[in-house]
Amino acid sequence: MERLRQRADFLAAASGIKTTAAAFVLQARKRSDDGPARLGFTVSKKVGNAVERNRVRRRLREIVRRSGADRMRSGHDYVLIGRRAALNVPFDRITLDFEVALRRVHAGRNVKMASG
Repeated sequence: MERLRQRADFLAAASGIKTTAAAFVLQARKRSDDGPARLGFTVSKKVGNAVERNRVRRRLREIVRRSGADRMRSGHDYVLIGRRAALNVPFDRITLDFEVALRRVHAGRNVKMASG
C-alpha cells in the first residue's frame, strides 16, 4: 500500500464514492491502473490544534494498519478525513465503522452511517 501525497490525487478521490462515520469520512475511487492501493489522510484545522490533529491522524493510521490494509483493493485510492469525534470515540468503534465503510464504498454506495 502506498501513500497519497499529491493534491491532485486527493481531489480526484473527492470526486469518488464517500461514506461518513462519526470519526471520519472515507472517500474512494477506482483508478485506471491496477497498481497497489493508495491511501491518504487529512485533518482540517477545524478539528483542533496541531497536537489534536496529529492524534486523530495517528488513530486513523493505526485503524488502517490493524484492519483495513488487507481489505483495500488494488487499483483504488482512499482518503480518510478525520473528524474531531475521533478523539473521543472508542477505538473499537472506529475500527468497526472503518470496516463497514470499506464494504460500503466497494459496494458503490454513497452513504451516511449512523453517528453516535
